[in-house]
Amino acid sequence: MIKTSERLLKLLTLLQSGRSFSAAELAERFELSERSIRNDIERLRELGYPVIATRGRIGGYRLGAGANLPPLQLEDDEAIAIAVGLQSATGSGIAGIDDAALRALTKLQSVLPARLRRRLEAMQGFALRVPGEDAQTSVESERLAILANACRDREVIRVRYQRHDGEASRRYLEPYRLVSWGQRWYLLAWDESREDWRTFRVDRFEGVEGVGRRYPERPLPEEDITAYISRNVARAGWSQRAIIEIDAPADAVAAVIGPTYGTVESLGANRCRLEAGTDDLRATVVYIGLLGYDFEIIQPPELIDELRTVQSRYLRALERS
Repeated sequence: MIKTSERLLKLLTLLQSGRSFSAAELAERFELSERSIRNDIERLRELGYPVIATRGRIGGYRLGAGANLPPLQLEDDEAIAIAVGLQSATGSGIAGIDDAALRALTKLQSVLPARLRRRLEAMQGFALRVPGEDAQTSVESERLAILANACRDREVIRVRYQRHDGEASRRYLEPYRLVSWGQRWYLLAWDESREDWRTFRVDRFEGVEGVGRRYPERPLPEEDITAYISRNVARAGWSQRAIIEIDAPADAVAAVIGPTYGTVESLGANRCRLEAGTDDLRATVVYIGLLGYDFEIIQPPELIDELRTVQSRYLRALERS
């Protein structure tokens, strides 16, 4: 039989679920008499936890709101989920939340078992987030933990990957970083069969397993991994690509051009190159005009044609106005 203190903690955790439990249910679960259960309920009340008793056919015991915050007993995945959420909250930008989240995260890390602490450290060190994007995702936490551990340990993984066109293939990857962007997770890895860097959507993996082989660390393709991932992901979704040179500092243009739309490269103090993606060249003409800088279209020729069309429309408007 479990000790009284341990039983009280388990009972308190069970009552935190929000539902009511009859004395008979609790007695069966803990293999005790109903009288012992009632005694345990009284002990919890003496400790300051408001256990409410309700009568009737569906009556029972449940935990009410009180002055004391009950201790929490968390499953492994619940502890990691809370820690990752607190880590994200430290950069929320909401006054008072950052410091509180950091304090709570420090407390949680101090009591995590070694196995969970190592998993969390892997998530913190090798899982990044594109700034300004929500980090929501439907990928299983266990899969993310496996990938983060492989990044940390520099272990080659074997995966079955399904591309956007439905074609599936077996890949041997050297995983380096996980990046959350929008509602998806991406893995930056060296693809051994392609002998090049590749970006993979984690939700398209069908099985992930380590092969027990380490890989030598390689120089990353860029220092800013989040920018590299967001640019590659954006390019994959573009149906058309345009290159435009703008008479403005790169920082000024990059401040208003999001990574989903294009990337900006400096060509000098007051000149930069914009590589933009779009499904509508006409919209690109309008968007570039709204930047408020002089520009030159390098490619494609179809974008120049769209610019002439817009120019003619504006000239006619001037003549009629």
